[in-house]
Amino acid sequence: MRERIESALQPQVFDLIDESHKHIGHEGARDGRGHYKVRIVSVAFTGKAPLARHRLVYEALGDMMQTDIHALSIEARTPDEA
Repeated sequence: MRERIESALQPQVFDLIDESHKHIGHEGARDGRGHYKVRIVSVAFTGKAPLARHRLVYEALGDMMQTDIHALSIEARTPDEA
């Protein structure tokens, strides 16, 4: 995840928190995919609405959303907003 997001969005700040341990027994956790929270500060988000920012993150992650990630909480801000 880190490599893909850093490559695509060139973040000034990137925090990745694995919250999978909080979801043990949850249906989505049974297949081995994790629950994550990301905080990203990037100029790539400048002038973009929240939904467009989330789409950029999903694009960067690509197939990981089907193979590695069950749930993703995104905080996407510009440097001026951070």
